[in-house]
Amino acid sequence: MKFSKRLIKGKLIKRYKRFFADINIKNEIITAHCPNTGSMMGLLDQNNVVWISKNNDPKRKLKYTLEIIKAKDNLVGVNTHLANKIVYEGLSNNLINEFMNSDSIKPEVYYNKNTRFDFLVNKNDQKHYIEVKNVTLFRTNNISEFPDAVTSRGSKHLKTLVDAIKKGYKTCILFLVQIQNMENFQIAKDIDKNYYKNYLLAKKSGVQFLAYRCNIDTNSITIEKKLNIINE
Repeated sequence: MKFSKRLIKGKLIKRYKRFFADINIKNEIITAHCPNTGSMMGLLDQNNVVWISKNNDPKRKLKYTLEIIKAKDNLVGVNTHLANKIVYEGLSNNLINEFMNSDSIKPEVYYNKNTRFDFLVNKNDQKHYIEVKNVTLFRTNNISEFPDAVTSRGSKHLKTLVDAIKKGYKTCILFLVQIQNMENFQIAKDIDKNYYKNYLLAKKSGVQFLAYRCNIDTNSITIEKKLNIINE
């Protein structure tokens, strides 16, 4: 996934009211949209280097969007709105081993009137629902984690994926790790014990769990490598 325009480098001052971030760019303070509803734990230290995009659409209240943060020497992609685009390109370009040479890829497909999954992939006459989770949390050098806050929505998705298995579908959670240098992934059970419980139940019921790391630079973000899932 290539950024359409060159990103602008700055330093983080603060994030507030969830969707706003003040950033210092060459001694000018600008306010950018923060497209991430998570806690962004470990990423928000003052003076962290960041990269933002600019959109000159006159209808937008905020021209700038926070895209990448450098934390503990790792670039982290924080724009959750890009996650599905990155995965779609990964599926289309056979970068995800388990879904290579799929027959069709449909984004944002309703499973029922209350739930829409990120992808419906057809491979070898078998339909697979895929739900993508964007990962930005790391508390040790090479272990990425999800979630970074309690997620009742995440638990709901796990239960619905189990229901889909009962109806003959294959189902998968794909943890998209937008953090450089990670080698492993685990569920942050200390942050959301209920999600961890539902994760174990879903795994036992046949939901597939995958974690893939991205290659990140200020020009593009692409799926790079499958990670080991630990602490199961």
